[in-house]
Amino acid sequence: MTQNSPRYHSSHWGAFSATREGNDLVICPFAEDPDPSPILRNIPAALNHPARLSRPLVRRGWLEDGPGPDGRRGSDDYVEMGWDETLDLAASELKRLGAGSWKADDLHPGRHVFGGSYGWSSAGRFHHAQSQVHRFLNMAFGGYVASADTYSTAAGSVIMDTVVGNSTRISREGRWWEHIRDTTELVIAFGGLPTRNLSVSPGGSSQHIARDTITAASARGCRFVSISPLQDDFNVEGAVTRYAPRPATDVAVMLGMAYHLQAEQLVDRDYIARYTSGWEAFSAYLEGRTDQQPKTPEWAETISGVAAADIRALAEEAARKRTLVTVSYSLQRAENGEQPVWMALVLSAMIGGAKPGSGFVYALGSMGNHGKPSLAVPLPTLPQGHNRSGDFIPVARISDLLLNPGADYTYRGKTHSYSDIKLVYWAGGNPFHHHQDLRRLAQAFSRPDTIIVHDSVCTATTRHADIIFPATITAEREDIGASAGDPFLMPMQKLCEPHGMARDDYTIFCNLAERLGCLDSYSEGRSARDWLSHMYRKTRDAMEQLGEPVPDFDSFMEGTPLALPTSEAPSMMEAFHADPEANALATETGRIQIFSKLVASTGLPGHPAWIEPAEWLGAELAKTHPFQLIANQPKGKLHSQLDFGATSMSGKIAGREVARMNEDDARALGIGEGDMILISNARGATIAAAQPSEKVMPSVIQLSTGAWYAPREIEGRGIACVNGNPNAVTADRPASCFSQGCAGQLCLVSVEKYHGDAPAAMRHEDMLMGRRTPGSLTTTDHQP
Repeated sequence: MTQNSPRYHSSHWGAFSATREGNDLVICPFAEDPDPSPILRNIPAALNHPARLSRPLVRRGWLEDGPGPDGRRGSDDYVEMGWDETLDLAASELKRLGAGSWKADDLHPGRHVFGGSYGWSSAGRFHHAQSQVHRFLNMAFGGYVASADTYSTAAGSVIMDTVVGNSTRISREGRWWEHIRDTTELVIAFGGLPTRNLSVSPGGSSQHIARDTITAASARGCRFVSISPLQDDFNVEGAVTRYAPRPATDVAVMLGMAYHLQAEQLVDRDYIARYTSGWEAFSAYLEGRTDQQPKTPEWAETISGVAAADIRALAEEAARKRTLVTVSYSLQRAENGEQPVWMALVLSAMIGGAKPGSGFVYALGSMGNHGKPSLAVPLPTLPQGHNRSGDFIPVARISDLLLNPGADYTYRGKTHSYSDIKLVYWAGGNPFHHHQDLRRLAQAFSRPDTIIVHDSVCTATTRHADIIFPATITAEREDIGASAGDPFLMPMQKLCEPHGMARDDYTIFCNLAERLGCLDSYSEGRSARDWLSHMYRKTRDAMEQLGEPVPDFDSFMEGTPLALPTSEAPSMMEAFHADPEANALATETGRIQIFSKLVASTGLPGHPAWIEPAEWLGAELAKTHPFQLIANQPKGKLHSQLDFGATSMSGKIAGREVARMNEDDARALGIGEGDMILISNARGATIAAAQPSEKVMPSVIQLSTGAWYAPREIEGRGIACVNGNPNAVTADRPASCFSQGCAGQLCLVSVEKYHGDAPAAMRHEDMLMGRRTPGSLTTTDHQP
C-alpha cells in the first residue's frame, strides 16, 4: 500500500477506506454509510499494539512435561519458538491424537477433538477463522465435536425453529426497516432498539440505516415504545415512550397485555383460527383455568413493576394500530429465555400480524442487517467439508463438555452425551470473554491433553493454551467482505504487511496439513488468492444470469465495492400469510405453534408462560445479593475485539470498564462518579469504575461485556477480575433443558465501594506471561 492511496476494507461494524500516513493508518468510513460506527476508530491501534503476538509460543509446562491435563494453564509461562519447530510439535501431537490416520469407514472420527471458534474474527469470507478451523479438522481428523447455535441467540433460535419453523428466516427476512419508515403505526420493542447493537453484523454492515429510519418514521407519526430497564436501549430522538420492567419479567408484561386483549374481546380471532394452532391450551392458562392465577394486568404489575393501567393502555393501542412487535437478543440470554420470544410471537398473533408493517420480527434490535431486503444472489463462502463425527454440543456448554465427559444432556427434546475431549483447537474467538463463570471455565480448560490457539493478540484464552500460533489481522491480508442483507460486496484490500512473524490461518493450516499428509484435500491446490477467485465466481455467475453488471475477479479486488441486487420475493411470513396451506411453516402443524407437543414433552409448559427464574429481583436470593446485573453488549467495541482501540479505551476509567447504577442506589452506598466498586456473588467478583446514572432503574447495575479477563487475588476477598469482566460473576447455567442456551445476560450480585487502593487494571500487553522467554531449540523463521 503506497502513501495516501486509499484502499477499501471492511469490518463487522462497517466498511471503510484507509490510507497510510507514516506509520499510522487513517480510516475513512464508506461514503454510502449514513451513520458510520464509531468502533471504526479502534482499528488503527491493532496494527502494532504491544499486545500483538509476533512469534509462536509454547507453554513451558507442556513443552517440558508433555501433553495431559494441567492446572498450570492460566499461570504458566511461555517459550518463544520458531515456526518450523512449533509446527513440528503441533503436528506430532495431532498425529498422536489420530490426525491423518482416519479411514473413510470410521463411524465417528474426531469425537475426542473440539473445534472451537466463534466466527467473529474477520468480516472476510475466506479468512474466516471458524470456516478454516472446521475445514482443517474435517480433513485432518475426519470430523470434530462441533457447536450448535450462538451465545447471542440460542434460546430464541431454538424456540423459533420449533414454533415458526425457521429462526434464521424470521430474523432476517422482511423489509422491516422500510415498513417502519413507511407504514407501521406502533413499534413495541421489548429490549429496545439500541444502536450499539445495530452497528454490527457478521460479515459487515456497509449502511447503518436504523437511526435515519426511526427518525423518519417518528416524523411520519409512528410511535415507538421501548420496554427495557435501561433508558438508552432506545437512544434515537423521536416519539418514544419508555417502560422499565424489572429485568427478566417481560413475559409477565406480555401476559398482562394478552389477558386484557382477551377480556376486552380485542383478539383477532380470524388470525388465530387461520394461522395458529394450540390457542385453547394457552387461553386456559391466560385465564387461570390451569393454575388458578389469571394473568391480569394487576398480576403482571406485581411481578414486573409496570403499572397495570399502562399495560392495559398499551394493549388497546396495539389492537387498534398497525403494530410491529420486536424482541431483542438480550431478553433470551437469560433463564427461560425461550419464553419472551415465544410470548411476543403469540402477542403479535393475538392482535393480527398479516398487514404490511404489522406482525412480529425477532432480533430487529440486535443485528445491523436484520430487517433489510434479502439479496438476490448468493455470497462467497468457503466450503468446510463433511464432519463425520456427528457430534456436537450447544455452544454455551463448553465447560460442561470438558468437565463432564460421558454425562447426558438434553437438547430440542432429545438426549445426548458429552464426549471425552483430548484436544481443543481454537481459532477466531475468545471464550474467556463471552463464556460465563470464568473461574469454572478455567477449571474446564485444565482438563484436555492439549489446547492449540490461533490469535493475533495475547488474551486470557491464549493464556490457557499450550501452543499459540500468531495470526494476522484483516488489514494484513486480502479478502472479500459480505453479509446477508448487506447490499455491497466489499473488496478487502491488503493495507499493511503482517506484524512480526504472524501468518494467516490458511497458511498455518496448510503448514500443518502438509506435515499430516492432507494438504491436497485441505487446500485443493489453491493459494489464498485462488480460493478468493473461486469463491467470487458463484456470486459473479449469479449476477450475470440476472443481467447485472459485474467485474472480473482481478478488477473487483483492485476496484471499488460492488453493489448487489436485492430480492423482490416475499419473506417466509409474507408467503405464509398469503396462503397458509401452500406455504405451510415447518412446524408440527404447519402453522404458528401457540402450543408445542415437543416443548411440553421436555417438562416445560407447552405454551408461553411465566416461569420464575432463580436469579431475579423477586427471588429469595435477592435478599443476599440485592442488585440485578445486566451484562449487555458494549457500545465501544464488538465483543472484546480491539479493546485497546481509541473508542473502547475512551469509555474506560483507569483502564477499567464502567458500571452504571441508579443515582439513588449509588448515593445510598456512598458511591460517586469514578469510584472503584466491587461487584460480587458466590461465583466470584469483578472490579469496575462506577457511573451513577438516571438511565438505569433502581436495583439494577449494568456492566457491559468486553473487558479482557484478568483474575487477581484480592486481599480478604478471593479472586476478582481487575479489568471489569462481568462474566466473573455470571452463571454458567442453561436457559432451559430445551435450548441449553446462554443465560449470561442477568444475574444477582452485591455491590460495594472499594475501600483503599484498588489493584491496577491489567494492561493488554501483559495478558501473557513470559511471552518473550527465548526457546532452547533453534528458532528458524523462514516463511513458507
